[in-house]
Amino acid sequence: MPEKVLNTPYPVIDIDPHFTRVVRYFRASDYATWGATTVGVPGALLVWGNAIQIVTRRMVAGMRVAAFLGACGGFLLAYQNSSMRFLGFTENAREAQMDLIELSQRAREGKPLYGESHQSPWVQGAAHRNSVFSMLKFSAFPMFNFVNHPHHGVDTSKYGVGVGAKEVEVGDAKEAEV
Repeated sequence: MPEKVLNTPYPVIDIDPHFTRVVRYFRASDYATWGATTVGVPGALLVWGNAIQIVTRRMVAGMRVAAFLGACGGFLLAYQNSSMRFLGFTENAREAQMDLIELSQRAREGKPLYGESHQSPWVQGAAHRNSVFSMLKFSAFPMFNFVNHPHHGVDTSKYGVGVGAKEVEVGDAKEAEV
């Protein structure tokens, strides 16, 4: 089955990025979102308790649960924001540059672009089919890609993979160009 072609205002970097890659590409705004949600949920509970005059010592356990839920929800929100940049739905110039540098370096070293996997090709394909575009479905079922596989929906020739690749200077880093 052919990959879905996305028509997005920004370049598509990866349609099924690995979990660690999404977290490594977090911006400061993603960490701020995560932190604000972690603090905001128990803060909202405290404000709500003050509004109806029921603040007691027993609310401490509720605050801990609210902080945990806020941290989980904040992480999912930050992960989704970072993933939207991989899909090209939001501005992603920083991520596109980091991706080009990282994967061009892996191509020059002769390593697999998206990491090595010990799973069979069938398992890699099944993992891809289950997790592709999963960041769009977080409200129903949060799912992450923890499997390295070659199915990422982008042309890998831009990283210097293939015949006739040459290196070009781009800023402080060398890049591959076909």
